[in-house]
Amino acid sequence: EVTLVESGGGLVQAGGSLRLSCAASRRIFDVPAIGWFRQAPGKEREGVSCISGSDGSTYYADFVEGRFTISRDNDKNMVYLQMNSLKPEDTAVYYCAAALRCAVPPEVFNSWGPGTQVTVSS
Repeated sequence: EVTLVESGGGLVQAGGSLRLSCAASRRIFDVPAIGWFRQAPGKEREGVSCISGSDGSTYYADFVEGRFTISRDNDKNMVYLQMNSLKPEDTAVYYCAAALRCAVPPEVFNSWGPGTQVTVSS
């Protein structure tokens, strides 16, 4: 099983950018899918984006609206989430997790990291 650790969160003004990183304990080339999720206070956890390990296919939640980009660096065993044009409603703890494929419910993902806080001020 892979261990994932997120980093890169912080406080940013609306309209700003952040790049989140998800560090894996082993080759992500062997991990079928890695997804980004978020959970805001009082809200359910929701999927943000996912990248497939087999062909690099990417998936985004509708609310992303072209503002975020998921990518991976197989050599560094890293997955990134570039977030631009951030909005106050993007404020949440962001997590990365692994699964056999992207098209599964969040509860099927495993190897959840501890999360990184993203706060967007208005």
